[in-house]
Amino acid sequence: MVHYSFVYIVTNYKKTVLYTGVTKNFPQRLYQHFNSEIEGFSKKYRCKYLIYYEKYDDISTAISREKQMKKWNRKKKEALINKNNPQWQSLNEQVFKIDEEYL
Repeated sequence: MVHYSFVYIVTNYKKTVLYTGVTKNFPQRLYQHFNSEIEGFSKKYRCKYLIYYEKYDDISTAISREKQMKKWNRKKKEALINKNNPQWQSLNEQVFKIDEEYL
């Protein structure tokens, strides 16, 4: 069974901040963000709503992508989000429906 890794962007209710992260257990990490279980930036700014993600076959590629995206300014991140999720709709429920074979 292949286990994927994910790079993701979460935001707060008013969409004023963006947090970029990486994980091998996507549903668990999203749950932690939503319930403010992760200390630091995402908890301080209440980043609970998934608005973008990418799937990778291995964690090293995902980590490289996360590092690349973290260097981007907000405008570049917004362009990426707008291309894939123009309404900035929360994708939280979608993650919990991802088939187990992808996790």
